[in-house]
Amino acid sequence: MRIMIVTDQYPPMVGGVPTVTHGLAVDFASRGHQVWVVAPSYGNRDVRRLENSKVRVYRFSSFEWPAYEGLRIPFLPFVPVRNLLKRSDPDIIHIHSPIVLGNIAQLLAGGLRKPVVVTNHYLPINMSRSLSAAPLFGKSFSDISYSYLVHFCNRCEYVTAPTQTALNLLYEHGLHAPAQAISNGIDLEKFTQGIPDPHIRRRFNLPEDRPLALHVNRLSEEKRIDVLLDAVAKIRGNGHLALVGSGPAEAELKAQAARLGLSERVSFLGYVRDTDLLALRRSSELFVIPSEADLQSLATMEAMACGLPVIAADAYALPELVHHEENGFLFQPGNSDELAHYLDLLLADADLRARMGIESRKIIVTHDRVQVLDQWEALYRRLSIEFIEAKERRQQMRMLRKRPGYVTPSAYRPRIRRTGDLGFDKPTRGVTRQQ
Repeated sequence: MRIMIVTDQYPPMVGGVPTVTHGLAVDFASRGHQVWVVAPSYGNRDVRRLENSKVRVYRFSSFEWPAYEGLRIPFLPFVPVRNLLKRSDPDIIHIHSPIVLGNIAQLLAGGLRKPVVVTNHYLPINMSRSLSAAPLFGKSFSDISYSYLVHFCNRCEYVTAPTQTALNLLYEHGLHAPAQAISNGIDLEKFTQGIPDPHIRRRFNLPEDRPLALHVNRLSEEKRIDVLLDAVAKIRGNGHLALVGSGPAEAELKAQAARLGLSERVSFLGYVRDTDLLALRRSSELFVIPSEADLQSLATMEAMACGLPVIAADAYALPELVHHEENGFLFQPGNSDELAHYLDLLLADADLRARMGIESRKIIVTHDRVQVLDQWEALYRRLSIEFIEAKERRQQMRMLRKRPGYVTPSAYRPRIRRTGDLGFDKPTRGVTRQQ
């Protein structure tokens, strides 16, 4: 198949969406598909490059969005994207960012009669926690954001989200296009339980004689790492916290840690390359995520695959991964006392950690990357075939209309099909959002 992936976030940008889109592109190419990626460049020039020997990446000139560090906004490349679409003639267009490039691709796809799939990775709080949490403007900001998202999604042929929780949020705000939940997936051959490596602790100056709690995420306000630091200040045991990641809240969080006297209990490791991060997971006792803004957490999934128990905020989609008292604990969002209690409990009990780690590995099996890729391929083929059949029906109807004296019987007159009406059924909404 010929697959085009459109995203405003792609490596070298670091984060969940860049990881997902890059992984899909490389994996589809490895399966023999032709893959094009449309993404922003990191400057004022368009760049075309063959990456990973198989993926054709087209980057368009852009500027950095002031409200979100690292996010690039392209300069409306309508003509070059249209030319690329006509040259590549994709069977499917998969949009992962409903902003500039996503809108351009969606608008052009209609004229070129190409099926569009959109995956929503976003929450309003990801854009601005301060606006989302504001007593007067928070609800309006959230409603406006979802109104835009759902309007965009309803113009596409098919909609996906990484979790049922994420999909239900779209339904609650008016989604009526065909849709289903498809996990971002995880490579279970790469992320496995392994032997702890004492050298990795030494390399990052982490204590070797104390249990280690690991956190991996963007250091931004909505991830609530401030709650985690407050909790570490309250634990009674001798555990140590390793924070992996960087972001706009880094300086503020370091100042908080210094104010709480956590220099001997917390290590800020910054960016850590994948091989070292895998070794860190295997050398940690548990994973902790206090975030209030995750529609799915790749970092949590990777930790679970490595056999770690997880302590997570009971917010949005995290309870779909963390089952309370099975593979970890859920705490009330923002409650540092409850989080400290569960940290003490797990850090002090090796047998409990082992039992919960086994459950983590059982739960994560359903997110196997191979199964997820099979789901995407089946969906792409289904949509592509539907569009081909619709095109053939239109051609046949045009030929019939050209016959002298032909009148379309009223019972067989084709109805005008709205965007997204491809005969797919909506899934049963059996899971509701958990607060």
